[in-house]
Amino acid sequence: MSLLFQGIPELTAIVTLAFVIARIPLKWSIALCMGTVLAVFVYVVRLFTVPFGVHTILSIVLLFAFIMWYSNGDISLALIASFASFLVAIICEMVCLSILMYVIGVTPNTLSFHPVLKIVIAEPHVILLFVLAYLFKKFLTKRGLYSCSI
Repeated sequence: MSLLFQGIPELTAIVTLAFVIARIPLKWSIALCMGTVLAVFVYVVRLFTVPFGVHTILSIVLLFAFIMWYSNGDISLALIASFASFLVAIICEMVCLSILMYVIGVTPNTLSFHPVLKIVIAEPHVILLFVLAYLFKKFLTKRGLYSCSI
């Protein structure tokens, strides 16, 4: 359930933000497909006993490979887009979770025993990622640095 309602939307938002940062024309079907592949990849990696954070590093590498494959573009911009999109996602998630857990009055321990509550509390940061991608695209478009449709 977490993969479907949390993983796929979150990683699709990360791919969307990475495409905007890399100034790649965004096709929603491609972003959703890449987000789904990344989510399944993260799910499979988490099934193994790997140290915490390894799935994030591998996801950044896979997103970088997707961007390079899809855009045939600049290596440095693809690397920046991959790192920046995950960094923004981590910051948004920490801020949203901290605020919402405080407001609702739950602890991280409580969330581990209530997966539906965890999904509901985690969704606002996904919406925030899509909003940030849209706002960054508008900013780049106004500056004449982004001419692709989103």
